[in-house]
This record gives sequence, structure tokens and C-alpha cells, in this order.
Amino acid sequence: MSLLVLAAATVVEHAPGAHAAGGGNPAELLTQFGVELKYVIWQLVSFTIMAFVLYRWAIKPVIATMDERNAKIESGLKNAEATAVRLAEAQTQAAALVKEAQLQANKIVEEARKTSKEFSERESAAATERANALITKAQQAIALEHKQMLNEARGEIARLVVTTTERVLAKKLSDADRASYNEAAAKELSGV
Repeated sequence: MSLLVLAAATVVEHAPGAHAAGGGNPAELLTQFGVELKYVIWQLVSFTIMAFVLYRWAIKPVIATMDERNAKIESGLKNAEATAVRLAEAQTQAAALVKEAQLQANKIVEEARKTSKEFSERESAAATERANALITKAQQAIALEHKQMLNEARGEIARLVVTTTERVLAKKLSDADRASYNEAAAKELSGV
């Protein structure tokens, strides 16, 4: 307020005819400009009450809300940092698990290849054995059939020899003669 009085006094001093009016009193000066002290005081009191009310019910809650939001933002940033750290750890663990799983998969594949190779070798050996057994049985069957054919051929040849001999001699042979010719033919054929 003293600044206001000083400003008014300065204006009055520099105003034309200020000294002629004969008043250097600041209160008179304020009155001359239409400023009344009681209204200025009431305005100051009103302003102070208004400032208090605004601070108490408007500014203070806004500041509290802003502080609360700042705290939430800070906790969110801290949580984000913690989450980023956990994410990095999780990625590291996931990479380790993937590497371990890949090693295990390679191991399983190698074991499967080994087992497959062993199985293939066993089956090949078994197939070779079966084939050899079939060949042996076939050879035995062929040998047996060969013997049977030789025996049948010997019998047929002996019969033909006897029949031919009967015709050549033009006589009928007895069973004893026929048996002796058959034996002789069979001995000759077995030597062949």
C-alpha cells in the first residue's frame, strides 16, 4: 500500500498545478484520486479470504492429486524397470531352455539314428539268415527231387531195359530174371 501512496504522490507532484493546490498530504492525494482507504482494506481482506478459500479447496487438492499422480508415475516407472529386468531374465532363461531343449533334441535324434542303424543291421542280418535258410532248403529240396528223379529214371530205364530185352529175346522173362536184370541195370546206372 505504501507503494501505491508513493506512486500517487509522485504523480501529483508532477501534475501541473499540484503545488498551487497546496496539498502535499498523501491521504488528501488518495482522496483526490477517488481512492478510499476503507475500500482498499476491504478489498485486501476479500482477496485474502478468496486466496485462502482457493488454496484450501482448489489449489491444495489439485496439488495433492498431482503429487499422487507423480507418485503413481514414479511407481509405474519403477515397475516398468523391474518388469524390463524380469523380461530380460525371462528371455535369458528362455534362451537357456531353448538351447538345452535343442541339445536334448539332438541327443534324441542321434540315439534314434543309432537305434535305427542297429535295427537295420539286425534286420539285414536276419533277412540274410532267412535267405540263406531258404537257399539251403531249396538246395535240399532240389537234391531230394534230383534223387527222386534219378530213382524214377533208374526204375523207368530198368523197365525199358527189361522190356527191350524181352523183345530182343522174344521171350517172356520170369520175375527172378527180371529182378536180376533190373539190379544189374540199376548198378550200372548208379555208377554213371
